[in-house]
Amino acid sequence: MTELESYPVGHAVIGMLDVRRALPLRQRRLVGPWCFLDRYGPLSFTNEKPMDLGPHPHIGLQTVSYLLEGEVIHHDSLGYEALLRPGEVNLMTSGRGIAHAEEIPRGALGRLNGVQLWIAMPDETQRAFEHRNELTQAGSMTLFVDAPTHRGGDIRIDSKTTIALNRNFEHALLVLDGSVEIEHQPLATDMLHYLGTGRDEMELSGRGRILIVGGEPFAGSIVMWRNFVARTTDELVAARDDWQRHERFGDVRGAEAARIDAPALTGKALGKVRPPAAS
Repeated sequence: MTELESYPVGHAVIGMLDVRRALPLRQRRLVGPWCFLDRYGPLSFTNEKPMDLGPHPHIGLQTVSYLLEGEVIHHDSLGYEALLRPGEVNLMTSGRGIAHAEEIPRGALGRLNGVQLWIAMPDETQRAFEHRNELTQAGSMTLFVDAPTHRGGDIRIDSKTTIALNRNFEHALLVLDGSVEIEHQPLATDMLHYLGTGRDEMELSGRGRILIVGGEPFAGSIVMWRNFVARTTDELVAARDDWQRHERFGDVRGAEAARIDAPALTGKALGKVRPPAAS
């Protein structure tokens, strides 16, 4: 039987969205460089805007927005605007500071279903945005990120499929829908299933859809607070203060929702900033 470490995801309600947070968890902060994984939807709506995030800042990460259903429009402080549709991905690299907004466009289709992920990256990485509408297919898997040190994919299972893995990567799985087994072991929903390293492949069966993230075990540690990923608490404090002073991050034009202020990073909030648990 496959050895799995399975952890219940966290739950939160953000506006109309029921969000399941699979990373970070107390038991597992990172999978490779993947440090954040939110699953939202499926949701039906009429005239509401279930996603309406005004301009907010990021440092030290790359955001990965991937849709299963619906439409989301992206605006950022580099001046990019992009309409995201199912099977497409938005990649935004923050460097030492970027701001963006994400919202449901007017006249949207009335369904929303997707994932938002973050990859921890050095602050010195150049700020960038890329919209990809043609993704790599590897058999039954759609790769929304395919980099030398990490990857992320959407796997559709219709009966049985074998997925090749990089044995130097650690991997984790999240069921998106349906009923799926890994080597005859059921994968429960609303759980992050961690596989570790040393595997060349995995066999999946059933009918459904799962998300896989993987990468080389992350060297060093990070601290996270709200939208920021850093190596030290001092970096978080400086980023928060610069956002409040309207410095460093730039302005986001075109978003309908208001700019989101950062709360004070003191006392109880500051006490929540800790390095990840050892992997």
